[in-house]
Amino acid sequence: MSEEQSLNDTEDLQERLREVEALLVRHRLVEELVRRQDMPHHERIEGLVHRQNLNELRHKLDAMHPADVAYVLEALPLEDRLVVWDLVKAERDGEILLEVSDAVRETLIDAMERHELVAATESLDTDELADLVPDLPQEVVEDVFQALPPEEQAQLRAAISYPEGTVGALMDFDMVTVREDVTLEVVLRYLRRFDELPEHTDKIFVVDRDERLEGVLTLEDLLIHDPDSDVRAAMKKDVVRFHPEDEAEEAAQAFERYDLVSAPVADAENRVIGRLTLVTVVDFIREASEAEQLANAGLREEEDIFASVWDSVKNRWAWLAVNLVTAFVASRVIGIFETSIERLVALAALMPIVAGIGGNSGNQTVTMIVRAIAMGQVKPDATRRLLKKELGVALINGVLWGGLLGALAWWLYEDISLGLVMTAAMTLNLLLAAFAGVGIPMLRQRLGADPAVGGSVMITALTDSGGFFIFLGLATLFLL
Repeated sequence: MSEEQSLNDTEDLQERLREVEALLVRHRLVEELVRRQDMPHHERIEGLVHRQNLNELRHKLDAMHPADVAYVLEALPLEDRLVVWDLVKAERDGEILLEVSDAVRETLIDAMERHELVAATESLDTDELADLVPDLPQEVVEDVFQALPPEEQAQLRAAISYPEGTVGALMDFDMVTVREDVTLEVVLRYLRRFDELPEHTDKIFVVDRDERLEGVLTLEDLLIHDPDSDVRAAMKKDVVRFHPEDEAEEAAQAFERYDLVSAPVADAENRVIGRLTLVTVVDFIREASEAEQLANAGLREEEDIFASVWDSVKNRWAWLAVNLVTAFVASRVIGIFETSIERLVALAALMPIVAGIGGNSGNQTVTMIVRAIAMGQVKPDATRRLLKKELGVALINGVLWGGLLGALAWWLYEDISLGLVMTAAMTLNLLLAAFAGVGIPMLRQRLGADPAVGGSVMITALTDSGGFFIFLGLATLFLL
């Protein structure tokens, strides 16, 4: 998709949101005006006006893609969100619940009756149900299981049994398999029996009588080979396959490396039990990226921007408490050198520069390391090599930019000693930032924790306190 097309799509989506918001405003305004009028048959007229306004909004929603409806729901305050949700056709509820964020999904599910939730799952595939089941009340889950055929019950149990972040949790069960001893003509006739092929089908899985994977037959090979030839002659035996216990991150890297659209998922005995598709992998990457950004800022989960004050407070308080402690430590560091600052006021003006540049440099380092860890490019034993490289970068930047700032301080305050202290403090704080930027995520990885969580918060705390201490300490030793 081109950048221009993407921009147009975004503008269209924003326009749809504005139209829905305008209809909601008009709906509330008209109802308020009717409510204030004193006329015969007031309740009947009010009901007619209510239905007329909501019908227009319902028609607008019916014409929108489920993903667009989800976008609109996420952008509306809770009261308006529930009005719009009530207008969505019941058969579309399941698709939209899958599209909205976890926080918004929770508010929608809370507003639904038990029978509505069960009905919402009827149009979903087994793999989609597996994504929704963790958010449903237990009694609804039991009803959903009972409504499924035995084969789909087994598939759903298998899907929800795999831990989050594994291939098994992402795979779907909708696929096409054929035997290797049939002709391509037979395969073509078999495919014509389908009303439609499973989405994102670019290959057919070739299996033996025990459902063990033998190879894959791409649609391209199916079309260009002689219809009378066997599948065995046209299929590819060198297959990228996954096991359900494989890490989803590693699978995502394989999809990128080999330009895959779909790939088989096989169990320990090489029996095909599902498949992984590019769309699912892209969704996983997007969600992982969003989670990493939130974790880096110290947020535990995606937050509904229209959530209650208390819910938002609970989501943010932990790392704010850490920030409070680190800010207090930084203030105490400054307090130690209060006499030095009083004797040389220039220190108060210059010390935020040292801390700020150190924080930016540290965040650059930690972002690069966390990204490399997520892509599987960094192992715990690489710490020393990475540390050596980042310290080298910090040293060069410190001498270069610290020297520039030192010269500026010399020019402003006509004190070459102050300029030299500025250069030294900048260099030392950048070295501290590099050490922390490598050490924090690598240590968390080694301890089995998420390397991204709170990295930005901890880096800022160290470079602030450390920067103040280094700069003011050097100034006290050499200038006073």
